[in-house]
Amino acid sequence: MERSPETIYALAFGAHPDDVELACGATLLKIINEGESVAVCDLTRGEMGTLGTPETRKREAETAAQLMGYLCRTTLDLGDSKLFNTEENLAEIIKVIRQFRPHVVFANSPDERHPDHLKASRLVTDACYYAGLQQLTTTMNGKVQDPHRPKHLLYYIQFKHIEPDIIVDVSKTFEASRQGVLAFSTQFYKKGTTENPRTMINRPEFLTGLEARARYFGEQIGALYGEGFTLSNILGIKSFTETF
Repeated sequence: MERSPETIYALAFGAHPDDVELACGATLLKIINEGESVAVCDLTRGEMGTLGTPETRKREAETAAQLMGYLCRTTLDLGDSKLFNTEENLAEIIKVIRQFRPHVVFANSPDERHPDHLKASRLVTDACYYAGLQQLTTTMNGKVQDPHRPKHLLYYIQFKHIEPDIIVDVSKTFEASRQGVLAFSTQFYKKGTTENPRTMINRPEFLTGLEARARYFGEQIGALYGEGFTLSNILGIKSFTETF
């Protein structure tokens, strides 16, 4: 697909800072290593999280973006625990899609444990469609934005074990992508620390579990590591020999 210099190849949305790194960071790094640009948009500051503060999470998100090599990272601040499917929230996400005009969008899964992840998935799914409507007007910096509908929408896998539609071989980028994950240091277990309340992701075994899942997905395709995704629609094959 022909793209202008202002456009982004992949735009990854997360309900909270660290969603993207935890679930599809190695794939984003693979895309970057293949010479394409990546932007990330956090829908909230993660201010309702048990650990860390909005300020520390902001610094961690900025550090992760630098380590991973994203072209841009932005936060919409739609309200942690308040990601309702409203006209106002949709408009903010549509503006981001029209700003970056991505070929591929990554989003939270529509089948998830965390209510914010479910809501974020619905919001991004709807926004990807509505962003392509000519009659729906949005403005940024005083200018009317052109409509744009991403070619592909992929859902990354988080807490629940979901059978993926596709698995990306991330054998060469998984280890490097861990630096993006570990940038969110307030969220994860530190050896010898006992004062922090226990959460789902700061258990000592959590990061080991992430690696185990990547190993499992990799095994399904004969690779060392893999990241799985479900598709929002049927994938059409234009060139058979370039795909198989």
